[in-house]
Amino acid sequence: MAARPLRLLSHRDLSRRRRRRSTRARFVLSVADGTFAAMNIREVQVTFDCADPAALAGFWCEVLGYQVQPPPSGFDSWDAALDAWGVPSEEHNSRSAALPPDRGSGPRLFFQRVPEGKDVKNRLHLDVRAAPGTDGDERMTALDAEAARLVGLGATRVRRVDPDGRMETGFVVMQDPEGNEFCLD
Repeated sequence: MAARPLRLLSHRDLSRRRRRRSTRARFVLSVADGTFAAMNIREVQVTFDCADPAALAGFWCEVLGYQVQPPPSGFDSWDAALDAWGVPSEEHNSRSAALPPDRGSGPRLFFQRVPEGKDVKNRLHLDVRAAPGTDGDERMTALDAEAARLVGLGATRVRRVDPDGRMETGFVVMQDPEGNEFCLD
């Protein structure tokens, strides 16, 4: 008899099977022998494909107030850790990570070097909340000031969208140093 293929079941499928409901996103993996294993989704990491992981991690640390992930305990630097592990020097900048200052205050950002460049618009982008609690001219002044700061760090300002008095509160479209779009809003 052939093994049954693996398939993911949604929370709704779980309910149909009279499983315990949870407030966390839950998925169940049906394994070949017909048993089910629950997986809780607890964290999100945002991954950037890029040409220069260290530089892009540094940029996003400045944007978000994050810090570059420190080296493992027992090592004074990432270079020392990578050398000890036998990683060739040309691979030292193949990845980097940035962490929020307080664990749990935001997702980990991971930067991985890829051979190809960016060719098209992102299908997903980050919205950086640079002017929370403001509106109108005050909001746009704050967004313009943050856009100018980020341009000084290597970002590109793409366009400004002004408030329309109805649904649009205003934002500034930007690109990071490698062309990944994000919005200041």
